[in-house]
Amino acid sequence: MTPRALSGATILQIVPALRGDAAGHAAMDTAVLLLQGGARTIIAGDDGDLVGELRALGGEFLPLGHETFNPVQLRGNARFLRDYVLTERVDIVHAHSAASAWSALSALHELPAWLVTSFPDAIARDTWLRRTYQGVLARGDRVIAPSSFVSLAMIERYGIAPDRISVVPRSIDTAAFSAAAVSDAQIGAMRRAWGVLAGQRVIFAPQPVDDANGQIAILEAMRLLIGLRGERDTLLVLADDARRRSRAIRILRERARAHGLDTLLRFAGPIDDEPHSVRGAAPPMALALAAADVVVVTPSLPPPAARVVAEAQAMGRPVVVSASGTLPEHTLFPPRMPEDLRTGWVVRAGHADEIAQALHAVLSLSTTAYAALGARARQFAEFMFSPRSVAEATRAVYTSVLARDE
Repeated sequence: MTPRALSGATILQIVPALRGDAAGHAAMDTAVLLLQGGARTIIAGDDGDLVGELRALGGEFLPLGHETFNPVQLRGNARFLRDYVLTERVDIVHAHSAASAWSALSALHELPAWLVTSFPDAIARDTWLRRTYQGVLARGDRVIAPSSFVSLAMIERYGIAPDRISVVPRSIDTAAFSAAAVSDAQIGAMRRAWGVLAGQRVIFAPQPVDDANGQIAILEAMRLLIGLRGERDTLLVLADDARRRSRAIRILRERARAHGLDTLLRFAGPIDDEPHSVRGAAPPMALALAAADVVVVTPSLPPPAARVVAEAQAMGRPVVVSASGTLPEHTLFPPRMPEDLRTGWVVRAGHADEIAQALHAVLSLSTTAYAALGARARQFAEFMFSPRSVAEATRAVYTSVLARDE
């Protein structure tokens, strides 16, 4: 049932540009639900390839160039927004970036409209100026965090009251990242391109090779895994270019040769993981995940985003992740969940023995147990990260904000 408070409300979302990227798609997904609920829906930002789709659905587009550090332009945008909010009787302004939040905060001063802000996947740490600039996002009436990890960092850095924060994860294209979006022939061709022989299993590490991304520990885990399994039937495929001049790649290759693992190591090259303008079109990463038996993401530092972990589970693949940043939030594992709900394993970063044990557990699953885990992973991804689920969570934030007026 559509929340009654949204019917007749006017919601203005501000994005950098209404194009087929993550921010544009997220705004569009929310707009669809708002329109279905009887709300007037407006998206402001630079022009993009989703504008026509928005208008066709009955939404409105407001051209607004606001991604700037220029204080003169920010003040001009604030004046424009203030007049627009008053004239169009806007109830909620949702700023998806710091630049839009600066303009919106100034525009809404003493106006009867609510400001919702969305924090990015990482809290700025580098300079006082950037931390201050991003800090405007903490001043929304309601603040959306992409994870509990970021939420805690927001509270620590900016002193936001916990009851003003709502955790809404980033969505993924669950239609594109689906077993139905790739064929057995495509998977077979990918595995042949990787040099996978019949009966071999594939461990896929989708992050670029870097000291902080943990590939050395994964390689060491491969060595331990051979001892646990008693056979050399598993390949490690890395999403990086072996020809790239990198100290980390050079060290990795030297370690592989020293341990006799060089014949079990593959470099697949960089793999595109960017959202497509057309939903449902499987990107190369979807095929790579489908061609793997298990996906490993074990960085030592919190990654800026954990999207590939959600995507792997959407493809029905078990995941092994480190307890870094948002990664544990993107999988189900004991003791947080019962064993029969498990979709992945969480290990300590850099601990090759724990990674090896987790990989051994995955590769030792029976065909039936592996399929059941994959089905749970898919169900979890649909529930948590599908465009509709995330849009519904965002709509719930708007509803709770509007309820304050009642």
